[in-house]
Amino acid sequence: MFIKKYTAKYICASVSILIVSITKAQQADSLMKEKFSVHAQATVITQYKPAFNAKYTGENSLVPTEETRRSITTTLFLGAKLWKGASVFINPEIAAGSGLSGSFGVGASTNGETYRIDNPAPSFELARLFIRQIIPLSNKGSFQDGDINKLAGNMPNNYLSFTIGKICVADIFDANKYSHDPRTQFMSWALMSNGAWDFPANTRGYTPSAVIEWVTPENELRYGFSLVPTQPNGMAMNWDISKAASHTLEYTHHYFINGKRGALRLVSYLTIANMGNYKETIALNPAAPDLVSNEKYGRTKYGFGINAEQEMNSYMGMFFRASWNDGHNETWAFTEIDHSISAGLSVNGNKWKRNNDNIGIAAVVSGISNDHKAFLQAGGKGFELGDGALNYGFEKLAELYYSAELIKNLYVSGAYQFLINPGYNKDRGAVNVFSVRVHVAL
Repeated sequence: MFIKKYTAKYICASVSILIVSITKAQQADSLMKEKFSVHAQATVITQYKPAFNAKYTGENSLVPTEETRRSITTTLFLGAKLWKGASVFINPEIAAGSGLSGSFGVGASTNGETYRIDNPAPSFELARLFIRQIIPLSNKGSFQDGDINKLAGNMPNNYLSFTIGKICVADIFDANKYSHDPRTQFMSWALMSNGAWDFPANTRGYTPSAVIEWVTPENELRYGFSLVPTQPNGMAMNWDISKAASHTLEYTHHYFINGKRGALRLVSYLTIANMGNYKETIALNPAAPDLVSNEKYGRTKYGFGINAEQEMNSYMGMFFRASWNDGHNETWAFTEIDHSISAGLSVNGNKWKRNNDNIGIAAVVSGISNDHKAFLQAGGKGFELGDGALNYGFEKLAELYYSAELIKNLYVSGAYQFLINPGYNKDRGAVNVFSVRVHVAL
């Protein structure tokens, strides 16, 4: 009853595409053994923070009063084989609720399942709709189990992959075995991805893209071209690629140390959009700098990231990330972080005979550029931050979670986050955040 008529039309169209795809799949040979796949997930996260001290509060601040917020997402993952090596995936999704204070006032925001919207009503989006083509470059391969947006079947050891459609760019880039999925792992935005990677996305995290990948057992190289929003953190995408777009390039090396798996990823990006410049905005209006009044096409944001993961033994692994962007022009899509460093440990429950349980502990330290700092000190507002003033200090967040499998496919997690200098402001905080997460995967 929450879905409007136009939503139903989208679902009908999606199912029609899937049926046509399945029909074609049954007539074609392919690398994939599955003709089609159906998976689903539902995640509910409830977060509570007690009141904390703040000398002042602005429009974009984390509110200092006691607060409880809840978010809900449900996703259907449909997939089908098309022709040899090709598959199509469709992911209708419904989301409701919000993060603490509408996800304002914190760079490393505390709930990765929420966006910068404060609307408790359920809303529908066709989150993903894309085609992937695999071209084998070797005869040898291994069996790939079916999973979310993956068909079971034999995958070559060496291959080229082409993906085109609406995707979440972070599904493909900046992956990490121990810290990447807020539905099952760490929840902070700056722990699920490199914080200073302003990855292209609409408000809910998705964008039309084209991605090409070259994959071998030891090395991977991938490039993505993506649309960006017409305005910061917007839902409408800019289809004029001569003026606005984002490029992402990543190299991954897989290796072993004393028989233990590890991976090192190097990611870089360049985004071109109708951006406002922090320094020019202050010069135009020192008393009330406004980024919108200074926005111009041709401005860029670029940055780099390092992402490492390493097995330590059969039940424990560690991760490390570090990222930086130039910070001259406004943040366009993800979060207001210009440099960050994070590290953590993940321990599997098989050590205490709970094979599908997991415990993790991590910390992230984030900062902003001098231009960004001066803008906030002058009373400016980005799409996420703006206390009205700024006594600058690094934002620091630590997170501890335990995820327990109650019954098959049903997981309950408890988490604690400790946040110092929310929004890089030493005049606010510290903040304690307590979370309960329920996740079902089918």
